[in-house]
Amino acid sequence: MGTSDTTAVTGTLISIGYEGKTVDYLVAQLLQQDVRVLIDVRLTPLSRKPGLSKVKLSEALAAVGIGYVHHRALGNPKDNRAGFRAGEPQSRARYRDVLESTAATDALAHVCELMDGGVVALLCFELDHAECHRDIVVRRLMKERPGAAVVHV
Repeated sequence: MGTSDTTAVTGTLISIGYEGKTVDYLVAQLLQQDVRVLIDVRLTPLSRKPGLSKVKLSEALAAVGIGYVHHRALGNPKDNRAGFRAGEPQSRARYRDVLESTAATDALAHVCELMDGGVVALLCFELDHAECHRDIVVRRLMKERPGAAVVHV
């Protein structure tokens, strides 16, 4: 990494949504933030936008040296998304319960491990992290890494 500040020790977490973006623009933003690994937190990593489904996205990232990991266990159930975006407390609580599963706990631990190797980005659809379950994932990760830097792109 080449820096001697605390970021090297505690990590940097990027929260990014691809809403309204092309795959090329997304990749450029990730490169600008020095992302080493992108964690896809969509339950189902499919998109109607060209290049943003799992296989094409992972290929575009690999072409510029960025790793790709899909953590399905960190996805928000489809029937919970509308309520979540609307800020409904029961939808937020339901997603927090999702993060209590063994698979989600293991996925969160893996994200923390990846942060040891450089900048990690969490990806989902919503541009505004406050409307996306990424917000809760970031908050949970910050409990494990209170000194980490968080950047919402």
